[in-house]
Amino acid sequence: MARRGDPELTRLAHTVIQPGFEGTSPPDWLRRRIDEGLASVVLFGRNIAGPEQIAALTAELRAQQPELIVAIDEEAGDVTRVEAHTGSSRPGNLALGAVDDTGLTEQVARGLGRELNALGITLDYAPSADVNSNPLNPVIGVRSFGPDTALVARHTAAWVRGLQSAGVAACPKHFPGHGDTTVDSHHGTPRVDAGPEELARVALPPFAAALDAGARAVMTAHLLVPTYDPHAPATLSPHLVGTLLRERLGFTGMVVTDAVEMRALTDRYGIRGATVRAVAAGCDAVCVGGESVGEAVVDQLTEAVVQAVLDGTLPEERLAEAAARVREFAAWSARRAREAAASPGDGPSPAEEGAGLVAARRALRVDGREGGARLPLTGAPHVVELHAATHLAIDDATPWGLAAPLRALRADTTAARLTRAEADGDDPPVREWLRPAEGRELVVVVRDAGRHGWMARALAALLRHRPDAVVVEMGVPTDDRPGAVHLATHGATRVSGVAAAELLTGQAPPEQRRATGEPATARQR
Repeated sequence: MARRGDPELTRLAHTVIQPGFEGTSPPDWLRRRIDEGLASVVLFGRNIAGPEQIAALTAELRAQQPELIVAIDEEAGDVTRVEAHTGSSRPGNLALGAVDDTGLTEQVARGLGRELNALGITLDYAPSADVNSNPLNPVIGVRSFGPDTALVARHTAAWVRGLQSAGVAACPKHFPGHGDTTVDSHHGTPRVDAGPEELARVALPPFAAALDAGARAVMTAHLLVPTYDPHAPATLSPHLVGTLLRERLGFTGMVVTDAVEMRALTDRYGIRGATVRAVAAGCDAVCVGGESVGEAVVDQLTEAVVQAVLDGTLPEERLAEAAARVREFAAWSARRAREAAASPGDGPSPAEEGAGLVAARRALRVDGREGGARLPLTGAPHVVELHAATHLAIDDATPWGLAAPLRALRADTTAARLTRAEADGDDPPVREWLRPAEGRELVVVVRDAGRHGWMARALAALLRHRPDAVVVEMGVPTDDRPGAVHLATHGATRVSGVAAAELLTGQAPPEQRRATGEPATARQR
């Protein structure tokens, strides 16, 4: 029987916590907790200053515990940690889905895997296997391969194969599917009202494909699925983790929670209660540290798990099972990482390094009106970017937009960025916005205009005055294609901006210009 002060019980509790931390080198408290059984750490943008620093950090950690799981939330799209301060050199899932070349998706993921492996990272919380079936989804969007289940399934499998072939474990998310939601679980509790047949047809196939491709970790979502459990979010539900994921899909690997401090859980259960309930429900590792970090939080959660065992809330056998799965995964992922590191080559090959730009170029889609503007642009444009606040999965430091890449190709490009506070209202100062564009070509850049009413209204106001404008959508495009020329990038990564700037200025490779019908009048609607 477990007793208070039992070091083995504390070690088991440490094993199931996957914490983040502050700083670009391991703090002393983290080293102590690793000695006491902590089996995982998670890196975020705040831990990253550059490749050499990341490699040194992970080497320090692994010198202390060779099989330590070093995880990262690196989707290689709008959600990036390694390139949080520059923007990703690879397009995100929606762009890859738009291209629909599984070989290219696998190559992009393999290149990312080689890069992460060289940095000492063994687990990537990716890919997003969510089917973005709700166009108003505030948190998935371009992170999904698309709204079609079969497409998402085949690209999820390709992404898993590519990443894991380079020695980094994949972790498809957010089980059982976050695509058909209108609430961001960072702020509230989403609800999926689909019945079991619809879930099986629409949301679950990408996860099944990921498991068939060899995924040994899955991340849960903090959302209610009443058809399986009307009371507890998936992360805290034995019906969803145990019955659906374990029994029906046959998953035997490590189940990881999405960040446990998200309000979908903590508003109702608190961070301690959510942690205990997650492990009791069948999760093996509790991710914490996107927002709540530090020694005090880790100690608080460890104490909560220990106390739950002592008072019978959490069976000791369940905790031991969870810890055993974490250790098994740690040994497997460390072995794969060593094998990949020992193979010829160091980091991504030239083809893999270039695959991101190739994919971003191929993902561009151009539409234009009869008699509309012609590409390439003939003069230095003025760029108006309509900027909306992003969700918490996207690092605040990550740049986006088209002004900078256009300026890199045409130094006399000018630009302005408007927020909702500046652009929303009954009488927006449109003429003032357009004054710098007088006598010049105008490019208006939006990001998810179909989901932001104020942005759509501001865009319409601009186009009433300048119907000749080029509109660039860097989020999820809709069926509407406003503008004399409409260009969809399917993501706001740095490389997507570069590809769009090349096309607009006539500096795209010939094969891309042929594929999009440029230079000439933009493709007719």
